Amino acid sequence: MKIKILPIFLVFLAYFFAGIILLLPIYTVFSEAFSEGYTKYIESITGEYALYAIGLTIKVSVVSVILNTIFGVTAAFTITRFQFPGKNILVTIIDSPFAVSPVVSGLIFLLLFGRQGYFGDFLSAHGIKIVFNTPGLILATVFITFPFVARELVPLMQSQGREEEEAGMLLGANFFQLLRRVILPNIKWGLLYGIILCNARAMGEFGAVSVLSGHIRGKTTTLPLHIEMLYNEFDSVGAFSCATLLVFLSLLTLIFKLILEKRTASQNNAD
Repeated sequence: MKIKILPIFLVFLAYFFAGIILLLPIYTVFSEAFSEGYTKYIESITGEYALYAIGLTIKVSVVSVILNTIFGVTAAFTITRFQFPGKNILVTIIDSPFAVSPVVSGLIFLLLFGRQGYFGDFLSAHGIKIVFNTPGLILATVFITFPFVARELVPLMQSQGREEEEAGMLLGANFFQLLRRVILPNIKWGLLYGIILCNARAMGEFGAVSVLSGHIRGKTTTLPLHIEMLYNEFDSVGAFSCATLLVFLSLLTLIFKLILEKRTASQNNAD
């Protein structure tokens, strides 16, 4: 009897904590967002600054995902296919954003590229503005999302081995033919999985972006920063209305994640 009760209790406990930690906050966000009616909700998410924040968030996320995808594929191929001095150091560098606080990383970039920073004089002399500008937001987001694609591909490519690539080379294929016909088809699901995680993290990034943005409304405010500014101005309905957009993004990311996991599992079973 005790053996049957224990699994039921553990399942109930898991659902209870999931409800408290996940479902209750989501319910609170939506209830507050629609507390003044549907019209107020639409006005909050279609205002001038809200639309700019959404557009800037998409721009920063797209650029960051593209750069990290290129780097992730390159780094994973290099780490899994070659032996070279400093290989462990490269792996450590890739994992470093997991160990560094986003706020600390933002401060580091501020000290490097700010007006009083290490490269400040050079950048000012050439009319290049990184801090308190879109390039700074992209730089911070790229750093924070640095590991996601690479960390998904490294174990996948290690498990696959290099037999198909060596066979292609024996048949006279060059690197780009191998990349298009062998490497990318073999890693496509893991690559998409890493891109989805990278994109979700990029759109929700707050700490490092907050340090480098300067909170200039209509210029450097991404959606998370716009939500913070609205909340600090006691516009809780507007803040929670914009927050629902991030909730929708999270749910969409979760759906794509589940689909990819099923596709990956079915592919592994077929193999």
